[in-house]
Amino acid sequence: MNFNKNQEQSIFLLLIIVFNLSIFCTKVNAQEKPQKLIPFDAAIKTGKLSNGFTYYIKKNTEPKHRVTLYLVVKAGSILEDENQLGLAHFMEHMSFNGTKHFPKNELVAYLQKSGIRFGADLNAYTGFDETVYQLPIPTDNAEILKNGMQIIRDWAQDATLDPEEIDRERGVVLEEKRLRGGAQQRVQEQTLPALLNYSKYAKRLPIGTEVVLKNFTPAVIRSFYKDWYRPDLQAIIVVGDIDMVAIEKEVIRLFSDLKMPGQPRKRNIYNIALDGKNKFKTVIDPELSETTVEFLIKHKEKIIKNETDFKETLIRNLFSKMFAARLAESSKRPDAPFMKLQGGYGELMGGLNALSVSLIPRKGELEAGLKAGWTEVDGIRRNGFVQTELSRMKQELMSEVEVSLREKDKQNSTALADQYKVHFLKGQAVPGIEKEYALVKKFLPEITLAQLNAAAKAMIKATDRDVIITAPMAEKNQFPSQHTVYAWLQQVQQSKIKPYTETKSSLGLMTNLPLKGSITAEKQIANIGVTEWTLSNGAKVVLKPTNYKNDEIVFLSLSPGGTSLYNNVDYESAASAAGIIASFGLGDHDNIGLPKLLNGKQVSMQPFIADRVEGLQGVSTVKDLRTAMELVHLYFTAPRKDTALFRTIIRNSAQQISGRYTDPNNVFADTISAVLGAYNLRRAGPSLEKLNSITLDKVSKIYKERFADAGDFTFFFVGSFNPDTLRLQVEQCLASLPSSGVIEQAKDLGIRTPKGKISKVVKAGKEDKATVKLVFTGDYEFNAENNLSLSALKEILQFRLTERLREVEGGVYTPGVLMNRTKYPASRYSFTVNFGCAPANVEKLIAATLDELKQLRENGISPIDLQKFKAEQIRQNELMEKSNSFWLNYLSSQYLDGEDPKAFLKANTEIEQLNVGTLQQAAKKYLNEDNYIRFVLLPKQIPGS
Repeated sequence: MNFNKNQEQSIFLLLIIVFNLSIFCTKVNAQEKPQKLIPFDAAIKTGKLSNGFTYYIKKNTEPKHRVTLYLVVKAGSILEDENQLGLAHFMEHMSFNGTKHFPKNELVAYLQKSGIRFGADLNAYTGFDETVYQLPIPTDNAEILKNGMQIIRDWAQDATLDPEEIDRERGVVLEEKRLRGGAQQRVQEQTLPALLNYSKYAKRLPIGTEVVLKNFTPAVIRSFYKDWYRPDLQAIIVVGDIDMVAIEKEVIRLFSDLKMPGQPRKRNIYNIALDGKNKFKTVIDPELSETTVEFLIKHKEKIIKNETDFKETLIRNLFSKMFAARLAESSKRPDAPFMKLQGGYGELMGGLNALSVSLIPRKGELEAGLKAGWTEVDGIRRNGFVQTELSRMKQELMSEVEVSLREKDKQNSTALADQYKVHFLKGQAVPGIEKEYALVKKFLPEITLAQLNAAAKAMIKATDRDVIITAPMAEKNQFPSQHTVYAWLQQVQQSKIKPYTETKSSLGLMTNLPLKGSITAEKQIANIGVTEWTLSNGAKVVLKPTNYKNDEIVFLSLSPGGTSLYNNVDYESAASAAGIIASFGLGDHDNIGLPKLLNGKQVSMQPFIADRVEGLQGVSTVKDLRTAMELVHLYFTAPRKDTALFRTIIRNSAQQISGRYTDPNNVFADTISAVLGAYNLRRAGPSLEKLNSITLDKVSKIYKERFADAGDFTFFFVGSFNPDTLRLQVEQCLASLPSSGVIEQAKDLGIRTPKGKISKVVKAGKEDKATVKLVFTGDYEFNAENNLSLSALKEILQFRLTERLREVEGGVYTPGVLMNRTKYPASRYSFTVNFGCAPANVEKLIAATLDELKQLRENGISPIDLQKFKAEQIRQNELMEKSNSFWLNYLSSQYLDGEDPKAFLKANTEIEQLNVGTLQQAAKKYLNEDNYIRFVLLPKQIPGS
């Protein structure tokens, strides 16, 4: 149950800069004739029952044998009375704690036994204006589908709201509220009222107030439920591999008897009024790590309903893309007095959108950074864009829509359900991807540079503009006043700004094609549809063509070695080499020219150097596969070296490191890493001394060494490619790579987690909260049986701790259990339990955790928990089997570890054969406290101490 992520962060991080019908809007040109409404997608069956309940039903087979069910309620925190603050969100929690047909916790238990994961699959969120429940379930079992529909019906009006369950849930919600505490939350509390124009939204954060959460009576939450969980404010959305006619009949049967209140309260529509005023806020906080400047220019939202709206949406979308690209380009200049400058246009809330600009100035250069950043913004307002920018972004947008069209029969059900949700909540047009494509193709060529520049002037307006400056305590004495900042902005507006110019390179990505190599051997692994090629330079290629997506190819290459081959003196340069070199550009194109050259191409490629391997990873469409292969070749053969940019990277990194330890979470994380790494230099946190050991010559030399020899690389391709077409690209771009015939191996540096019992307490921060991390480690024999036992124990421990720490103790929001296993350099495993809680509850909850481990060792695994694991894992395997990314990760892992790539074929059989006896033995072996490290983060001053 997630608090809406859009309200979870500081408000200036809300903006969504993506192409979506629900986001970009503007005023209709008064001279244009009114347009007809965009027709609703005819493939969707929709209707409204006599009681006002709405339904959307769509057949969609991605993924197969699955359906996504949503219950959407037009009721969020904005509707709360003063004595109900936080109860919209609390009501969401209570829907999982007992309904008419699933009392107490039976709902979650039933779904887990049906293979549905709590939190990952079964979930919900509460926003200001809506509450949405999400339930993805299998459709190959009629009983599960029937019960899933019944669960949605129960949520709509049959939550039991048992007083005992309410009291038990108070602690969970209060702990969720506690988890949000920190510097960003404090910034939000101080800035949100002004950003939201002191509207009701600023007084209705969904998480609520501690006073209400602790003291409300059951009658108060029942009142909220009765008032707002009613059929005229609700919709069910059913998207998946279903019989639409049968589902419609079931919707009518189940939801027609939903009752309206005798005297329904008016559901007011709240909006944030634009007042034409500019707001200015500054916040100093001791746990902020760096100074940031945020600009928000607010605009009225307009829902897209007709073709005129759609065309204006394209203009705004193009503007946002071009605006973001211009600011990002300015951040790449070595002489820029800011570390980062970014921006875009997107959704805010309460009927508002906003143009946002965010910059991080260099230390001690707030005035220069702010002026330079605003010069970029005001330059766009005054001088506009140039034709080449518009042409590139048109190409980019058209390419994105074409990819979506090619994937029309592979659209994910959840993504479709989200579109229908916005239609229900806002009346947003849902024409379907084919109609969207036709509209883009119709209007995109008509859009002129003059229209874009007019949009820029309208968007970058001088009113409804908020400025927020946040900084660490160390910057307190250098903080500017509102008068000073406004004077800086005025100086920029009065200065001369040169129009933007750019030169377009006539060079292609690869100016000279390499001499082709060849494929010297071929091997089939028919059981899993994999082909292995051996190349003339010794490299190996592993291919798995699929039809899971119509136009997606994912890629990974691996070679043994990594940073393990370098001594401690050179380690930092080795660890940083791939990221630094990639930031310079590639071949004949610098870091500004390369993105422009790749514009409109749906391809990305990134090199990496890890502890024991190096390689490249990327993704491409079929059309852009050639470009992807050229990028691979160039990352091996034509890395760039940029002295000025390197100095900028080091300078910016130094600034980040200098402010790193004002954040208590960084102090805690670095402590954990150091202890688990036996205080090896490579596992300690960043420092200026380490940073200063990095040199450009070392970085360049190490990168070239890691990619100088392709002979011991394995290249993995998974996706919608034709092997014959790929063969030509492999011979041209991969088999031609240099090779010496030397096969390297990674070194074992002997870094192991210390044995025995260790306890570390870190005191940092001012929030009344604690973070606990418990780590259990050891050696083990790496094989399929043991690996499965570890996976099962991880999930079962998650079940048990969620029940114990959350439901019984009421002391945490969501405990987490992680499991890690490695074969090389040594067969090792680790279990990590982590949770946040009140400082006063640390010892009690650690004791409860250890007690659960003891019970697993001594009393074994319950058959019910084993059944839950089997059901969930088998269902997950069904989904993963149809995923390109799963097969890429799985195959590369199997090859890297020297394991059988066909092992996945036996996975479900092995899961079915797993028994409680085997798992109890595994619990005794792997969940013991012989090697147990506990980490606790506490505030510097514990309240009441």
